[in-house]
Amino acid sequence: MVFRKNLFRIFGLVILLFSLFVSVFVVKNVVRFFSGAKGNTADLIIDASDTFSAPESWRNFAQGGEEKGRQLAPVLNQVKALKPVYIRIDHIYDYYNVVSKDPSGNLLFNWKELDLTVEDILTVGAKPFFSLSYMPAQISKNGDITDLPASWSDWEALVTATIEHYSSRSGLGIDNVYYEVWNEPDLFGDFKVYGEKNYLDLYYHSALAASRAKNTKDYKIGGPATTGLYTSWLKGLKKIAVDNNLRLDFLSWHRYTKSLDKFEKEITNIYSWLFENSAALGRVELIISELGPNSENDPVYDNSFGPIHAMAVAAILDGIVDKAFSFELKDGPGPEKFWGRWGLLTHEKFGEPQVKPRYSAFLFLNQMIGAGVYTKGEGEWVKAFSRKDGNIIRTLVVNYDVNAKHSEAVSLTFNNLPSRNFTLRRIDFMGEIKERSVATSSASWKMVEFFDPNTASIFELIPK
Repeated sequence: MVFRKNLFRIFGLVILLFSLFVSVFVVKNVVRFFSGAKGNTADLIIDASDTFSAPESWRNFAQGGEEKGRQLAPVLNQVKALKPVYIRIDHIYDYYNVVSKDPSGNLLFNWKELDLTVEDILTVGAKPFFSLSYMPAQISKNGDITDLPASWSDWEALVTATIEHYSSRSGLGIDNVYYEVWNEPDLFGDFKVYGEKNYLDLYYHSALAASRAKNTKDYKIGGPATTGLYTSWLKGLKKIAVDNNLRLDFLSWHRYTKSLDKFEKEITNIYSWLFENSAALGRVELIISELGPNSENDPVYDNSFGPIHAMAVAAILDGIVDKAFSFELKDGPGPEKFWGRWGLLTHEKFGEPQVKPRYSAFLFLNQMIGAGVYTKGEGEWVKAFSRKDGNIIRTLVVNYDVNAKHSEAVSLTFNNLPSRNFTLRRIDFMGEIKERSVATSSASWKMVEFFDPNTASIFELIPK
C-alpha cells in the first residue's frame, strides 16, 4: 500500500511539473497578445539573453487546386528563391488520377501524375505537405468528391498506399512528410463532429490506415484543417485519438482575415485549451495550413498592403505556431493578369509569371535567421519579433493599420547586449538602408524610431 501511495505521488509530481512547464511557456508567449490592447502604442523590449528555439514558420506555402497537373512547373525558380520548407497541396486524389479499378472491382493506384508535382516540390528544396483530399469518385458513396466512401476499407487502403508510396523506404522514402486529413471539412462536404457525416469517423479510419503503413520513415498525421479554429472539433479529435490510441501529431486550421485581433484571439484560445489537455495529448504541433487577408478575391493580394499583412501575421505567430502556410504560391488562370487572386505570382497565361508585392515580404522575412529572442511590448498596430544569429540581433518591426492612417514613434529597448559597441543598421522594406555606430556603457540601450502607416523595417545590431 505504501509503495502504491508513493507511486501515485510520483506520478502526480510528474504531471504537475509537466503542467508547470506548459503553463510557463503559455504565459510567456501569450502575454504578448494582452499588451496589444486597443489603442496601445508599442514599447518594445528585446532581451538578447533570453533565446529559444523557434522555427521560421513563415517559410511554408500552400498551392490551391486552381488547375490539374503541375501548377508549380512554370514558377520553380521564383518559388525556390523563397526557400520554402514545406509546400501544401490538396486535391491529391481527384486531380491526379490516382485511383481506378480493374474489371473485378479491385483498387488500382497510379502515382505518376502526382509524383511529378512532388518532384517539383522537392526540386525547389521543400517537402510535401499533403491534404488527403478529396474522395475519389471511384470509391465515393455517391460519386461526389466531398462525400464519404462507399466502403471504409477502400479509403483505408488508399491512405495506407499513399503513406507507403511517399514515406516508405520501399517507396520514395521522403522523411517527415505531413498527411493532413481532408481540406476544410466543415465547408467541403459539410462534415460535423457528430451525426452520420462525422469528420471524426474520417479521421479514425485515416489514422488507423496510417498505422498499417510498413517500413516508413518519420511522418506526421493530423487535422482537421477547418475554416477556422473550432474548440468542438479539437475536443472531438483529442477524444477519439486518446480513446483509440491513434496518432494525432498536429492540429491544423485555416484563418483568412485582415484583423490581427482574430489571429491573436485564436492563438490565446488554443493555448488555453492545450494547457487543459496537455497531459492527455502530449506534444502536438500547431499549424495554420492556409492563411491570408481574405478567403475571397481581393485587390490587397496585388497591392502593397499584402506584404505588410504577411509580415504582421508572421510577427504575431513567431514562436507560437510551428508552421504557417501562406495561401497561395501562384494565381489560377483568371480573366486578366491581376484579378485579386491569392497568389504571390501571376499565372503564365499572361506571359512570364510576375512576382507581386507580397512575394517580396517573404524574401524580407528570410533575413530573420537564428534563435528566437524574447520580445514583448507590442501595441495595437505595431508587431515585432527578434532573432539572434551568433551575436547579431535582428528585430523586425511592422506598423500595420487596415485604415492606413496610424503612424507611430516606436520605442525599442535592448537588454543584455552581447556587445556595447555595435553598428545599428535599419533596413526598410522596399526602401533604403541606414547605418550608424553606437557605443554604450550599459548592457541596455534604448532608441525611438518613427514608422509611417503600413511600413516595416529590420533593425540589426552588429557587434564591432
